[in-house]
Amino acid sequence: MTARKVLRALVTPLTLAVLLAFLGYGAWWGYRNVMRPIPARPPDPCVTQSVGPKLKSSQVTVNVYNGGYKQGLATTVAKALKAKGFMIKHVDNTDERIKTTVIVGADANNPEVKLVAAHFKNATVRADQRPDHTVDVLVGNTYGGMDAKAAVEIAVPGNSVCLPSPSPTPTPTPATPATPAATPPATPKR
Repeated sequence: MTARKVLRALVTPLTLAVLLAFLGYGAWWGYRNVMRPIPARPPDPCVTQSVGPKLKSSQVTVNVYNGGYKQGLATTVAKALKAKGFMIKHVDNTDERIKTTVIVGADANNPEVKLVAAHFKNATVRADQRPDHTVDVLVGNTYGGMDAKAAVEIAVPGNSVCLPSPSPTPTPTPATPATPAATPPATPKR
């Protein structure tokens, strides 16, 4: 055997092995990425909206979470907030154990956070820089109750505030009445 034949006999299986390894790596990478969980959709950022001199409770979106052991507390609080005009987006439990009421929003000085916090007795406010400007109410075992005399609007400097993007409401298109097609005159039988 010549050196050239020996080299060819060694290079061919080696090339095949490298290509199979590359193909195997591609299959492993593809499987791993296909099986990876889909990342959660980030919240929509807020939209600066003109609200006039006062922000009304009907313009504020609130999530209510139960962080205590009293069953149905978040639902009760959500109903009370809805009766005050707030838009309730989500009601659920939270894994975070809450003792007193906690109001969570983008910033403690934002008007939507102040308006919601004013409705709760002994509530603490926490900022988390959320981009959508919704407000979370976390209630717990020593829930202090709501302030029945709290105002349903708050003054807004500059007449505009950043609020969650209003979801587009589909407007129904009016149905056009069907015009009956002209029917051909009946032809007499012969």
